[in-house]
Amino acid sequence: MHEHLAQRPTPTPTPILVGWLSEPDGRGTLGLLTTCLTTVFLCTWVVIHPRVYSSEAFSTVHKLALLLKTLLAPEFIAVEGLQEWAQCRRMVDHCAEYSNGEFQLVHAYYISMLALRYRSPAGGGREGRGNKVIWPNQYTWLLQQGLISWSSHAAWGMSIPQTRDKNKSDSITKLITLFQVLWFVATCIMRAANDLPLSQLESMTLSYIPLFAITYFFWWEKPKDILAPTVVDLPEMSVEQREVFEGMALSERFDEENAQSSYWNVWALTPRVFEKEARDKTLREARQRFLERADLVERERVVKSAMSTASEVRGPGDVEIELQKEIVVAHWDPKLYHSKIIRSLCSLFGASFGALHLACWNTAFPTRIEKWLWRGSAFVSIVSLLAFRHFEKVVLRWEGSRTIVCIGSPGLYFLSRIVMMVEVFVAERAVDPAIYDTYEVASYGIHL
Repeated sequence: MHEHLAQRPTPTPTPILVGWLSEPDGRGTLGLLTTCLTTVFLCTWVVIHPRVYSSEAFSTVHKLALLLKTLLAPEFIAVEGLQEWAQCRRMVDHCAEYSNGEFQLVHAYYISMLALRYRSPAGGGREGRGNKVIWPNQYTWLLQQGLISWSSHAAWGMSIPQTRDKNKSDSITKLITLFQVLWFVATCIMRAANDLPLSQLESMTLSYIPLFAITYFFWWEKPKDILAPTVVDLPEMSVEQREVFEGMALSERFDEENAQSSYWNVWALTPRVFEKEARDKTLREARQRFLERADLVERERVVKSAMSTASEVRGPGDVEIELQKEIVVAHWDPKLYHSKIIRSLCSLFGASFGALHLACWNTAFPTRIEKWLWRGSAFVSIVSLLAFRHFEKVVLRWEGSRTIVCIGSPGLYFLSRIVMMVEVFVAERAVDPAIYDTYEVASYGIHL
């Protein structure tokens, strides 16, 4: 008489969440926190390769700044490593002919990390105040012009034994970090294979590892924690040669008389040769346009008079002032930016950071709002980073709707990162008890 009613699936019961759990035979809250934070710290500390400061205080602050940058935005550190590696590879190619092929990647890194300086007329004091940086393009030029000889590289502190002696990279620390990372990744894989959830902290820790690995790959040959630069005397040069040499400097803010005057310099990215080349190209184009628009008769009047059309006929000096005032947020090496393969790989590794946060998609959160806030932040970090990498150069100035995207995307990215970092620890107040469940590797009797 009664129609057969279709059985509805029984909803999966929501687990009763637990707070702090003391260490049992397997996992506990303290052990989980210790494992994840130790893994992140070891990876971060090993991957950081700071530039050289003559002041220990500035060197320490710079390293702490790099640590904070790496924790907040590991993708940006990975791109910085890639761009420095590309610059150093080019330097090796340019110097090969003038060094009998003995100029190696480690030498290029040594120069690129500002470890080579020359005594300027303002320097020479006991503290070496006034010593100026020898930039990679300047060293290459000196070598190519025959002003210095590769045979004197040991006197410039650039022999392999000298750089190894200064290098503070510890093989034991590397080995411990490698073991910790492999153990952590294996644990995450085995938990997934046994249908056990990962905590939010574990998924965040897992997200760092691919980017740390790729960054360390690029900086494998780079010396670490060099405490004092090599200071040399420049060879004799004519006035014209000296002007050319000094005009090749990428920046003056890292010369000791400037670098030691403000702690803000420790946050600045190390300038790259391609940035200098881009500025020089812009100035050449401005000079050419100026000469084309001001004929021989009117050129002097155009330069000296305040014409109403001055905004249309800008001289190289005006362009140079604008370039000096630019606040560059990001700048891609053009050769890397226009390589589809490299850009695709960068996008893949960059997106992996937010994507691996979604490894705990089905992990229970204290509230539904926190769960969707976590998921939304992970997607925002992926999309905003991909949007930001679309632009070759980002300058802090209004350029219409383009500015909204290129400046807004890193803002959204950092906001999403902060949200997820806060949620990682806030979520520990109430977690799925299955997070503390262990599985047994029977053949070894190990509880993981």
